Amino acid sequence: MIEIITSPANKKVKLAASLKQKKHRDETNLFIAEGIRLIEEAVKSNWQIEFCICTDEVLHNSRVTTIFQILEQKKCDVYQVSKAIYDKISDTKEPQGILLVLQKQQTQLATLEVADNPLFIVLDELQDPGNVGTIIRTADAVGCQGVIIMKESVDLFAAKTVRATMGSLFHVPIITEVSADTLLTFTDQHKIVLQVTALDHEAKEYFDSDFRDATAIVFGNEGNGVSHSLLDAAKQKIFIPMLGQSESLNVATAAAVILYESFRQRRSS
Repeated sequence: MIEIITSPANKKVKLAASLKQKKHRDETNLFIAEGIRLIEEAVKSNWQIEFCICTDEVLHNSRVTTIFQILEQKKCDVYQVSKAIYDKISDTKEPQGILLVLQKQQTQLATLEVADNPLFIVLDELQDPGNVGTIIRTADAVGCQGVIIMKESVDLFAAKTVRATMGSLFHVPIITEVSADTLLTFTDQHKIVLQVTALDHEAKEYFDSDFRDATAIVFGNEGNGVSHSLLDAAKQKIFIPMLGQSESLNVATAAAVILYESFRQRRSS
């Protein structure tokens, strides 16, 4: 059953609209996933869904009908609003007319189950939501066991970051707000080799590095690179050679290149 909401002052509407701001996401432990593709991935996961908001424009979409069937099985409330009200909630330029309000589900590094020879990605103070989301999507594609996001990085649950993951947010364990000390304790405990992207005389070309054993690959801030604390702790420094005039690759592109080399090595072995 879909309940119709006509007032922009409705509590559900005001709550959903407030989640555009990080402080309200932190206070409520809630965030928004918007768009049909993203919601299809969310409803297939075990993440806790609080409620759904939609417009009448999507009611006859066959994919949305399937979403509603799953939401009904999960006993999740669905609210229909006008386009004007929906636009007050939405954070996209061309909204698709359906969103979910979900509980954040955050893995703790101390309780993470570590498989044999795991592959982790570490994002060190990345600031661009698109880069972070894209790297999470690539990490999912190559079978990473988890993505570790260091302190001072972009908010994982910001709308742009969530959208950029294209649903991989719901499939890969992601640990946020990790300090350097916590990361290094974790890698030492599980005998994980820390490989750091860097441009200095100690770095080797990435395809000459061995990614087959337990590995965590660190990608640094878009402007400043990897922090000194992780550079100093690295067991191996790696870089991507280039022939042209470009000074560097976009960090999400660099991550894809190196992750697929690790995938190739692990698959071959």
